[in-house]
Amino acid sequence: MGEDVNVLVLDTEVYSNTGGQSSKATPTGSVAKFAAAGKRTGKKDLGMMAMSYGYVYVAKVSMGASQAQLMKAVTEAEAYKGPSIIIAYSPCINHGINMGKSQAEAKKAVESGYWPLYRYNPDLALEGKNPFILDSKEPKVPYSEFILGEVRYATLQKQFPEIADELFERAETEAAEKLEYYKKLSQM
Repeated sequence: MGEDVNVLVLDTEVYSNTGGQSSKATPTGSVAKFAAAGKRTGKKDLGMMAMSYGYVYVAKVSMGASQAQLMKAVTEAEAYKGPSIIIAYSPCINHGINMGKSQAEAKKAVESGYWPLYRYNPDLALEGKNPFILDSKEPKVPYSEFILGEVRYATLQKQFPEIADELFERAETEAAEKLEYYKKLSQM
């Protein structure tokens, strides 16, 4: 089953400690160092990668969106006898936002469907229950409103509008498809 270790990933979607370079965690259309014209490829899904093992507790959280869901995930991860990973949306200065509003930005990320909240608990499967719980509701904030509120996306719109339109449409489609996939997982 693996060691009983708990990991918290503060996902800023860039290499923050070295100046905000693009990484595999950088989403489609985001501007970062080494991706000045917008990242062309999608973000890797660390949560799905960990879930594929079948014995890892996984949660995707956002403190600004739901402290209750965050605390539930932390409590479940701590109680789980095996490896666990919690992936937390973490607004960063490299996003080009006022850091005093990071909690509101984190909430908007969830409300727009940009950052869905979920928990995957392998112990539930042992009880004959679905181990995947989707904690997010339907998006109520337009996806474009969220991304264009951050300099890392708005810069692309200003400098390369045609590229931005293409990449933002692709990013929104990817987010909608991922949410639909998560819904299907939660109904199995």
